[in-house]
Amino acid sequence: MIAFTYWDLDPSSIWVPRSVILLFLASSIAAPDIYQPALDFLYTSLRHSSIYTASTFETWWTVLIYAIVEPLYVYRFTRNPHLRLANRHEYGSNSTSSKPIPKMQRPKNRIVEGLTYISPLLLLDLTLIKKYGGVSTHEMALSGNYDPISLTKTIHGTFLAPTLHNFTLSSPLQARRALPTAPPTSRELVFQLAASLFIYDTLFFGFHLILHHPFFAKVHSHHHNHQEIHPQITNKLDIFERLGLVLLANFSLNIIGSHVLTRTVFVVLFVWLLVDIHSGMDLQWGYDKILPEGWASGSKRHSMHHRVGNKYYEPFFNWWDGAYEWVCKREGKKVN
Repeated sequence: MIAFTYWDLDPSSIWVPRSVILLFLASSIAAPDIYQPALDFLYTSLRHSSIYTASTFETWWTVLIYAIVEPLYVYRFTRNPHLRLANRHEYGSNSTSSKPIPKMQRPKNRIVEGLTYISPLLLLDLTLIKKYGGVSTHEMALSGNYDPISLTKTIHGTFLAPTLHNFTLSSPLQARRALPTAPPTSRELVFQLAASLFIYDTLFFGFHLILHHPFFAKVHSHHHNHQEIHPQITNKLDIFERLGLVLLANFSLNIIGSHVLTRTVFVVLFVWLLVDIHSGMDLQWGYDKILPEGWASGSKRHSMHHRVGNKYYEPFFNWWDGAYEWVCKREGKKVN
């Protein structure tokens, strides 16, 4: 029996999320004062929370968001065969036939996968000083167990110059992170999120092309080794590829000096987009349908990438893929 979900709404209903998102973005940019009291309250509460100021917060926050988002997509995938792209590719969009559901891993069997993801990130969290936009070098030095008066000049505020924690018996690990005193405006939040997603999309496009080079084929083949793409494929990554993904995301945020609250929101959007493109489903309110036509990659294009492997390298958008195809056609290379 095929379960009905709100993803089966009439195609014209896409204007509902489009309108809501457009109104929110427009008001956030044009009238940031509307949202400032809420941002002030939220950030003040977070800044005084020992959980939020912990150096490991972003790692655990990412794990939590993934643990929420992925099961939601798995639930839809297993109960809505008519949405599965593999069924539409195999039998046609109007067929009621369905391929067997691919084998899914239960949470208890993914402990090793989780530890493989978390361990290198926690190592970085607990040994390097966090350097965020809007934080003074003085505060960074204090968080890293340094004397800010004598060592401020030797600790660079830029993330491009990593600084190890000053390990002592009284402070054996980098336990906390220094945060900006003031929250961002809604305008700053929107622009920083948009810029960081665009930068990441650009960087990962290049990284992804490299992963498909024969020299790195073995590294990336683990991600493509499946009978049907489904939400759990999102995190089916070699450790090298997983670290590359995380470090590129961090670079995309840091290079524009993103506020720490922007980083917190970015994790939610980032994880959702990653799982969405690997969902293996054609969702009525997928982000590729919400954005203007031709802007987004979406699950359809990424599913095709997993099938053919020689096109659609861009994760979230289409612009660099389009440029790549144009260059390939100019040089007489086949990309389809």
